[in-house]
Amino acid sequence: MRRYETIVILKPSLGEAENQAIIDRATGTIEEFEGSIVKIDMWGLRKTAYPIMKETQGYYVYIQYAGQPAAVDEMERVFRIDDKVMKYLTVKLQDVFTALPEDEAAKEAESESVATAEKVAEKVEEKVEEKVEEKEKAAESEEKTEE
Repeated sequence: MRRYETIVILKPSLGEAENQAIIDRATGTIEEFEGSIVKIDMWGLRKTAYPIMKETQGYYVYIQYAGQPAAVDEMERVFRIDDKVMKYLTVKLQDVFTALPEDEAAKEAESESVATAEKVAEKVEEKVEEKVEEKEKAAESEEKTEE
């Protein structure tokens, strides 16, 4: 598997649903060929450097993924056919897909944050249990004093 990035410029007149449908079709094509999506970043509506298909703005989408060359060919074929896609560019980042250090760091940070969250949850549970016990003891002592 190779690592790629694709930037797609969609027509600005499209709605969010149509933009999402095009992105879903592209990611579906990648996954059909046993690829995996690394990152999807919606850059949104931006001004183009020059008019493209008589449009001066476009909706930019950045997709980073790992896949086979056949997946890239199929995705680009679909982009060529679709009139809603103004322009696209795919660049190969790596010949052999390996997780970039930033990906590993993100996964490590996520696992650390999960571990921290679990520790915090345990401490909160302990404090809640202590408070419940204190209230129960206070209630018992009030009942004894009332008798």
